[in-house]
Amino acid sequence: MPNDTLSEPHHALVEHRPWLLASIAAAITFYFLWNNPIGGVWLIGLKGAALGFLALYAMRRTRDVEQNLDAVLIVIFLALSSAADMAIELSEMAGGAVFFAAHLVAIALYLRNRRHKTVFSQKLCALGLLIGTPLIAYFITKDAFVALYAVALGAMAAAAWMSRFSRYRVGIGAVLFVLSDMLIFSRSSVYDLGSLPDIAIWPLYYIGQFLIATGVVQTLRGDLPKSAET
Repeated sequence: MPNDTLSEPHHALVEHRPWLLASIAAAITFYFLWNNPIGGVWLIGLKGAALGFLALYAMRRTRDVEQNLDAVLIVIFLALSSAADMAIELSEMAGGAVFFAAHLVAIALYLRNRRHKTVFSQKLCALGLLIGTPLIAYFITKDAFVALYAVALGAMAAAAWMSRFSRYRVGIGAVLFVLSDMLIFSRSSVYDLGSLPDIAIWPLYYIGQFLIATGVVQTLRGDLPKSAET
């Protein structure tokens, strides 16, 4: 009987790990095939699967707290991100609109989970993300619509940084998201970064989203009673 009890966390990990592995596999495969003429529809689906599997992971891993709005919000955020990843391949405007909605959902999640105590340097970093993100985006593109989108992007990253979720996961993940989008913005600017955007955009974005998903889920799981944590 004790052995069965000790094995429960392992069984839970085995049960949910495949969703993370499937997400990683889809992300890596897309990275190496994104410029391959195998067919746009297949690549779009593959791209969406990377975040789609993260959404499934979050949904299953937080099913014990399904009445908790925070659990619902992280699943919606990841699902919208998956939809945006696919939509942006067809229309940058449509993809940006869905990402804008995803950022609003993430902001709601992070504001519901504000950190009670923060030091000056943490507040300064959050302020820099909030203000600096849209300013830099506009400086790069001179596009008001891009700057408007970047307002939501920066607010998302600032709220993540000030939330109770791990800064080493969720906070850094949000910053990687910002960096990825900045590289996307650079493609429509006079600043030629060579092949850097092609090389770095997807890894920065996916790693950022992976850190956000696992970081939020870890915290929400930590809120469960000990008897339900497996």
